[in-house]
Amino acid sequence: MKKIIFILGLAAVVLGTSCSDVLDLNPADRFSPATVWSTTTTADKYVIGLYSIFGANTEMRGGDAYASPRLSDAYSDILKSTSWNQYNHNFNATLLQETAFNSNSAGAFECWSSHYDRIRRENEFLRDAAEFGSKFGEDWLKIRIAEVRFCRAYAYFMLCRVYGGVILRTEVDGPEQNDKARSTEEECWGFIINELKELAPDLPLKWDSDNSGRATQKAAYGLLSRVALYAEKWDVAAQAARDCATAEGNLDLSENGYAKIFELGINSPEVLFAVEFKSSVIDHAYDAYVRPSGDTKELGKQVYSGFVPTSELVDSYEMAGDGGNFSWEKHGKDPYANREPRFYATILYNGADWMGRKIESFVGGKDGYKAYENAGAAGTTVTGYYLRKYLIDGDKTWVTSGSGQDWIVLRYAEVLLNKAEALAMENWNKNSAEALQALNDVRARVGLPARATADKETFLEYVRHERKVELAGEGFRYWDLRRWRLAEKVIDGQNVHGVKISKQSDGSFTYEQVDADGGHKRIFYDRYYRFAIPLSERSNNSLCTNNDGWI
Repeated sequence: MKKIIFILGLAAVVLGTSCSDVLDLNPADRFSPATVWSTTTTADKYVIGLYSIFGANTEMRGGDAYASPRLSDAYSDILKSTSWNQYNHNFNATLLQETAFNSNSAGAFECWSSHYDRIRRENEFLRDAAEFGSKFGEDWLKIRIAEVRFCRAYAYFMLCRVYGGVILRTEVDGPEQNDKARSTEEECWGFIINELKELAPDLPLKWDSDNSGRATQKAAYGLLSRVALYAEKWDVAAQAARDCATAEGNLDLSENGYAKIFELGINSPEVLFAVEFKSSVIDHAYDAYVRPSGDTKELGKQVYSGFVPTSELVDSYEMAGDGGNFSWEKHGKDPYANREPRFYATILYNGADWMGRKIESFVGGKDGYKAYENAGAAGTTVTGYYLRKYLIDGDKTWVTSGSGQDWIVLRYAEVLLNKAEALAMENWNKNSAEALQALNDVRARVGLPARATADKETFLEYVRHERKVELAGEGFRYWDLRRWRLAEKVIDGQNVHGVKISKQSDGSFTYEQVDADGGHKRIFYDRYYRFAIPLSERSNNSLCTNNDGWI
């Protein structure tokens, strides 16, 4: 099955680009509307090119150069970047320096110009569809229009997530529309929600095998459930989750197990939407930047070990069976035994089986340990742990051909957690049973006991915990903390931690909890909840104002 890699490859053919460029296409720069709409093939390939927004924003590739992953969890408390502003990593600078953000730019999260460029191309398609599209048939055109609106809705979601209220440009604006004020945040979320509600029924339930990977009804409803959480439209989020579950039969969590989701990627029945990569064709560098440092010698390929889990994440995984909380005091003699399945699918720890050997993340071990410093790149773990998620044990193809793991944009477990949170926030007394069921469906998949509570705040803490461990390494944590207005509490003035492991002469180990931020305190100010509008926009648009807190 060809899926998204096939789709992006088609776009490369019609638009005259190489596969290495296809994730950041600019199709409108190459062809006139008459050319694009000359046949169903060329028009369809133009639509396919607009999916580039998902490839350009995948966390397996970073920035325009795609030189390294861009795991946004490393801006939060659960992942740590091991380098100080090297390999284009802004993570530690962003967390530890006031100068990382200013009144003219959102810094590491800047996306204004690139996303409005995409929105312009999407608006051009929607404009031209009315003039050129009727000859292709109503059903064909309706689906393509829905796809383009899906891509545009995602672009606006990304903008609103960073800036709050933005400028809603829904048509191809000319010079006379240059000066336009920002809409309120509520208006922007309302626009995205209405778009997704309207377009979802026009998308197919599923595509044929040559086109699978394109947007479907369940993908639209899944995205709607996410967007509605940000908008605090709880009833919309809950209903979207229900619609997602029933759009194509009765959707359920994967029976293949948690770890298998990230090996199967787009082929997992739980995945609603994903970007498929393929080694040597459209690849990325995830393995090189995430694998344990001992793999450098084992495989003869330099790995950078650029992102590692923190103790704040590792110690959050419950014990298997009874779901008890992990405690160093109680479980410290054998801290990595009898944890729930998501721990083993997400974390590589000292003694873990990996690539036919044991991980040695103790001081002096093959996979090493180095105290974090605000200088250079450690090249090894600074927390005593490595990230396991998305890596494939035994795989060596990435050494010569690049990494080819799919990046999952939407999966059903997230939708269930969206639903649980939304139901609790909408009306806990009325919705508690349905909210608990959604949460416990996620827990049941990994064999953890069901939660039971009659208290809304306790339940919301359960939801926050579940999102932390279920979605770790998938790019949710930083944005969840902002959405919950907890980022100041969790990030500002805090440190993350790791464990310094020492091997004793008798072969046993001692564990010491250590600061993994080099003694520096992290920064998150209230104004960070809405980043600055770029100076370029405000200079060229007299009606565009900046967010509060930014001069």
